[in-house]
Amino acid sequence: MIWNKLVTLGLLGAAAVLAQKVGYNFDETADFSKYKTYKWVEHKGSDPLDELTSKQVKAALNGELAKKGLTEAVGDGADLLVSYQVAIKQEKEYTSFDPGWPYGPGWRRGWGAPPIRSGTTSTFSVGTLVLDLYDSAKHQLVWRGTATKTIDENAKPEKRQKTLTTGAAKLLKSYPPKQK
Repeated sequence: MIWNKLVTLGLLGAAAVLAQKVGYNFDETADFSKYKTYKWVEHKGSDPLDELTSKQVKAALNGELAKKGLTEAVGDGADLLVSYQVAIKQEKEYTSFDPGWPYGPGWRRGWGAPPIRSGTTSTFSVGTLVLDLYDSAKHQLVWRGTATKTIDENAKPEKRQKTLTTGAAKLLKSYPPKQK
């Protein structure tokens, strides 16, 4: 499936550190100090990743959630339900070059042919990872983080895993949110 391959590439690039855009939002009425455990759930309506990539994403996020004092629940009694989804889009970039006015025999500065312009067009993929944390008792979204990054489709597996780990740290840097 082409979509799964593209989503996988998007996810792996979405968690990178350099040139990554990260944001978050949260429910100001939620008491984040009461959340101690979490359970992974599938995000309804999104295409699932392949098993290998899903394991890598969850491992990176599990490590960061543990650093935040959260423990993955074994049974159904989790405080938070955690899900993620990914998306990629194609963007185009045009770069033009103006070498200046043409000069040569018979041409004076400012006279003659219009400038010669050249340019290049490139297409690149941008991946977005969205992480949602739901209060399991209230069935309400309490925290959402997003990370967006241009994808390096030629990255080696070691670099991809490092990118995921570092990106997960950046994504969850503001969890739990500081409340007033």
